[in-house]
Amino acid sequence: MTDTWLSSWLNIHGEELAAVRRQLHTHPELGFAEHQTTDLLMRRLTAAGLQPRRLPRGTGLAVDIGSGSRTVALRADIDALPLPDLKDVPYRSTVDGVCHACGHDVHTTVALGAALALADVPQLPGRVRVIFQPAEEIMGGAREVIAAGELDGVERAFALHCDPRLPVGQIGLRTGPITAACDLVEVHITGPGGHTARPQLTIDLVDTLSRIATDVPALLARQIDIRSGFSLVWGAIQAGSPPNVIPSEGVLRGTVRVLDHAAWADAEKYVRGVVADVAALSGVGVEVHYERGVPPVVNNPTSVRLMRTGIAAQLGEKALTDTETSMGGEDFAWYGERVPLAMGRLGVHGSALGTMRDLHQGNFDIDEQAIAYGVHAMVGTALAALAAGR
Repeated sequence: MTDTWLSSWLNIHGEELAAVRRQLHTHPELGFAEHQTTDLLMRRLTAAGLQPRRLPRGTGLAVDIGSGSRTVALRADIDALPLPDLKDVPYRSTVDGVCHACGHDVHTTVALGAALALADVPQLPGRVRVIFQPAEEIMGGAREVIAAGELDGVERAFALHCDPRLPVGQIGLRTGPITAACDLVEVHITGPGGHTARPQLTIDLVDTLSRIATDVPALLARQIDIRSGFSLVWGAIQAGSPPNVIPSEGVLRGTVRVLDHAAWADAEKYVRGVVADVAALSGVGVEVHYERGVPPVVNNPTSVRLMRTGIAAQLGEKALTDTETSMGGEDFAWYGERVPLAMGRLGVHGSALGTMRDLHQGNFDIDEQAIAYGVHAMVGTALAALAAGR
């Protein structure tokens, strides 16, 4: 790391931050239930002389450091996943069926470290708003932040997300889409049912389900511009039980993912239309439930440039690398509907971990040296954004 005042600060506070991360990992909380997490953050920020404010539901908070007419935001998500922790480590989750398998404990710790470090800067050239957002995994927390007015007056917003594919010390950046829009689709079909010996006297509902499952994604791929990255993938198909009974109802559930805003705006219309066309061939009754999720995270070019400048100032150019677009969803995208944003990927894989474990796996873990790199990246980004013109 570049020898800066922040390196000295982290030499003093690094062990404390690692302890915070382990405490969060040991006591994970699901979306909109992050009470202990919020209390811990409130105590630590208040002890540093800051004035954090809870979000209206009582979980999640925001805190301002510095003052002035210009404000930039740093965002961290604080919720965990409904997955069992499969690791054999001292900081293993103590909550059955819940663990930090997506690195939100790291995001929270990095943002806390950035807030505390920035609070020690005598004269910031503006205001940094650090947002500890609840309920990212259930895609409700970002809208809570926006409704509470925490993006009012904010020029730009920045975030980091753990990436186990990158080694510790590397931070991945890209301009344009970095995550996809994600919607939920559920298709219910109904028919008269019947005996498998006489399918000609009824509607073969299982056959129709299979046609919807295979034909609809293929037909959509011919109707929507391939450059939009549109994808419909089914995750569940259910119908019947006895092998000699044609069922009278069935269901398909899946997700729509797309990288382009315009294609996302029309996605529901296309899905409903194609499902109806395929179902009509057999005469089944069909009902489509379509739930809009999140838009794509599209990194703003200027915001990426500022993030790159800030990280290079703290860690050197060697810390920067390119990163790929992910088809995963991320509710930080809603911030991008209000302000220009940039999300980077924080390398968290170290040799001590052995085999790489992916996000959303119960044995996911990180090399805790990544925390210091994340704090450097967030502090550098905030300072670069405030130093730049609008």
